[in-house]
Amino acid sequence: MIRNYLKIAWRNLLRHKMFSVINIISLAIGFSASFVIGLMVYHDLTFDKFHEDADLIYRVTTRFETPDGTFNNSGVTVPLKTAAKERMSGIDVASSMYLAYVMSVENPDIENKFKNPEHITYSDADYFDIFKYNWLAGSRHQVFKNPNEVVLTEARASKYFPDTAFDEVVGKTLVYNDSVLVNVVGVVQNFRERSDFKFQEFLSEETAKQLDGSNTQVLEQQWDNTNSASQLFLKLEPDTKLTDIQAQLNVLAEDNRSEFQIKYGQKRLFSLQSLKDMHFSEDMGIFNFTEHSASKRILWGLAAIALFILLLGIINFINLTTAQSNQRSKEIGIRKTLGSSKKQIISQFMGETFLLTLISAIVSIGLAYFLLKAFSDFTPEGLAFSTFKEPWILALSVLLVVIVTILAGIYPSLILTRFKPISVIKNQQGSVNGKPNLRRFLTVFQFAIAQVFIISTILVGKQIKFMMNKDMGIDTESVVYINTPWNANTLDKVTRLGQTYVQMPQVSEVSLASNPPASFSTNTNISTFFRDDIEVQVPLQMLFGDTNYANLYDMKLLAGRDRLNDTIKELVVNEAYVKALGFESPSEAISKQVNLSDEAYSIVGVVKDFNQRSLKEGIEPMGILGDLNRDRFFRFKTIHLRLNASEGDELSETLARLESDYKMVYPDSDFQLNFMDETIERFYKQERSFSKLLNWAMGLSVLISCLGLLGLVIYTTERRTKEIGIRKVLGATLAQLNVLLCKDFLILVLIAFV
Repeated sequence: MIRNYLKIAWRNLLRHKMFSVINIISLAIGFSASFVIGLMVYHDLTFDKFHEDADLIYRVTTRFETPDGTFNNSGVTVPLKTAAKERMSGIDVASSMYLAYVMSVENPDIENKFKNPEHITYSDADYFDIFKYNWLAGSRHQVFKNPNEVVLTEARASKYFPDTAFDEVVGKTLVYNDSVLVNVVGVVQNFRERSDFKFQEFLSEETAKQLDGSNTQVLEQQWDNTNSASQLFLKLEPDTKLTDIQAQLNVLAEDNRSEFQIKYGQKRLFSLQSLKDMHFSEDMGIFNFTEHSASKRILWGLAAIALFILLLGIINFINLTTAQSNQRSKEIGIRKTLGSSKKQIISQFMGETFLLTLISAIVSIGLAYFLLKAFSDFTPEGLAFSTFKEPWILALSVLLVVIVTILAGIYPSLILTRFKPISVIKNQQGSVNGKPNLRRFLTVFQFAIAQVFIISTILVGKQIKFMMNKDMGIDTESVVYINTPWNANTLDKVTRLGQTYVQMPQVSEVSLASNPPASFSTNTNISTFFRDDIEVQVPLQMLFGDTNYANLYDMKLLAGRDRLNDTIKELVVNEAYVKALGFESPSEAISKQVNLSDEAYSIVGVVKDFNQRSLKEGIEPMGILGDLNRDRFFRFKTIHLRLNASEGDELSETLARLESDYKMVYPDSDFQLNFMDETIERFYKQERSFSKLLNWAMGLSVLISCLGLLGLVIYTTERRTKEIGIRKVLGATLAQLNVLLCKDFLILVLIAFV
C-alpha cells in the first residue's frame, strides 16, 4: 500500500512538473531560512548550559539609582566577595575574578615572547569549584596557595610551550611584562561546548601586586569603587530561595552606603543574574570580549521572519494544490467507487505532501549553506554549518518537516476527499473546486507579508543612510587615532611620538588626548554646581585632551575660549551641560565654577553639541579637561591625527610611515591605528547587519509570492484556453487578453499593498 502511494505520488510530481518545481522551490526557501535562523537561535540559547549545577550559579551585578536616572554595571566592588563569604547564608561557593591586561608573556626557555595576550583574569581557587574544568595536569586543590601562580588552558599551554607534554608544563616559569616570574601550576581543558567563559590564563590574585601598580585595585577593599572588570559569581546551596539571597545583598548594599550617596540621594543595589541569562545581558554586557551581547528580542524577531517566509511557501502549496483539485477528481471518484475510505485518500495525499516536503528539505540544506555564508556578518561567532549534526538540531529539523507536511497537506487533502463519485461521473465536480475566497485571502496575506518586508527594508535603509550621513557636529574626515600601550608607558614617550608626527608633511594636525569625542568608551563623573544657594548635581561625561583637541575635531565654539594649557583647572563644556545647569544661553555659563571630585573648575568655553555615540542615543552633558593628575596617572595615551587628503599608494605610504615612527618609540608594542569614520560605522554595525537580513527576507518573500502567483496564472490560463481562443478569433488583442487574465490578481496585490 505504502509503495503504491509513493509510486503514485512520484508520478504526480513528474506529471505536473511546473507546479512541483514551484512548490519545491517555495518550501526549500522557507526551510533554508528556517534552518539558518533556527541555528542562530539554538546557538545563542545553548550557551553555558553544560556546567554542573548551572541552575545554582549566579553572577552579581550592580545597579546605581540616582536622581538623574539608573545606571547598570556588570561588575561589583571588590570587598563584596569577602562579605558574601563571611556574612551571607545559603552560599555554597563565592568566587571573584578580575579581568587582567598584560603587555607580554615570555617563555624564557625558548625566548619566545607573546605580545598583548587576551582572555587573562586574576582569580582565586574557588573559581574552579564553581566552574568544573577537566584538569590535564595539576589539581584544583593545589593551586593559588602562593603568589605568582598561573593555570593555563590546553590551548594557551600549547602556544607557550610547543611540543611539551602538559605534565611537563607544570612547574615551568613564564615571564610577564618582562619582569614578573610566574609559575605554571596547572593545565585545564578548554570548554568543548559553547561558553562565554573564554579565559585562557588564570593568574592568582596576589600576582596583581607585582604586574602593575594600578592593578592593586584587584585587592583593594574599597566599597566605593565599582569596576566592570571585577566579577563575582555565587554558587547557591540547593533549595536556597533567591529572595533570601537578594535580601542579604540589599542589606550589604545599605550597610556600606557611602556618605556621598546618602547626601545626594543615590543608591547602589546588587542583583543576581542567572548563568543562563548572562549571554543575553544587553544592559550589562558579557565581560569585555564582545561589543554586543546576544539579544532575545532580536532572536525572536528572526524567528518570526523565518516563520513568515516558511508560511509563504506553505500558502503556495495550499493554493496550487486546491486550484488543481478538479484535475484529480476522476482519480478520487474511481478510488471511492472501488472502496477507498476517506482515511486512505487523506493518507495518500499526505504521503504526496510528505514526499514533496522531504525533497524541499533536502534541497534547502544546500541553500542553507549558501545563506550561512551570505549572513556571515550577522551570524554569531562560532556558528558553523557543522552544527546541523547536533542531535537536537536533527530532531528539530525532522519535527519541522512533519509539521510543514501537516500544515501544507491537511486542507488540500480534506478538499480532495469531498469529491462524490456520482458528481464525477456526471462531470459536475466543478463546485468542489475548493473555496476561491480562501485562495484570494491567502494570496492577499502572502503579498501583504512580502510588502511589509519591502517597506521595512526601505525604511531601515533610509534610517541607516540618514545616520551615516548626518552631521554629528564634529569633523571626522581624514582623522585617525593611534592607541599607545596602556602599561609601561610614559607621557614623555607619547609626547615624543606626537612631535615626530607633527613634522610629517602628510599630517596637518596632531592632538594628544584620551578617547576620541565619539567612541564606545565613557568616563563619567558627578559635577556639582551651586545656583542661588541650591546644589545642582549633573553627571558629566569627561573627555581629556590638549588645547588642540577641540580644534582638530572642528568643534564649534559658541562662547568663551579654549583652555590656556593642558594642566590648568579649566573646563570647556557643551550646550547640553549648560542647559542642565539651568542657563538659557552659553555666555551665561562662562566663568562659573563647578566641582569635580572635590576640585573646582572654571568653565571657560562652550562648544556646540555633537553626538558622542550613535544617533539612537541622546547628547549627554560633556566637558573637555586637561591632564591635571599626570604626576600620578596621565590621561594622554592616544594620539589623534588629521591627515592631508591622500589616496591609494600615497595613503599606504603615510600609514607605513606612521607605523615606522611608532615602532621607533614602542618597539615591543603592536601598532593600533583607527579611522574615525570606521569607528562611527561600528555604531551602526547591528543595524547594517539587520538591514542586510531584511534585504534577504524581502527578496525571498517576494520570490516565493511571485512563484505562487505565477503558478495560479498558469493554472488559470490553462483552464481558460478555449475562452482565450474564442476571444482571439473575435478580435481580442494581446493587451486585452493580459488585462483579462491578470486583473483579478492585480486587485489582490493592490489590496495587499493597502
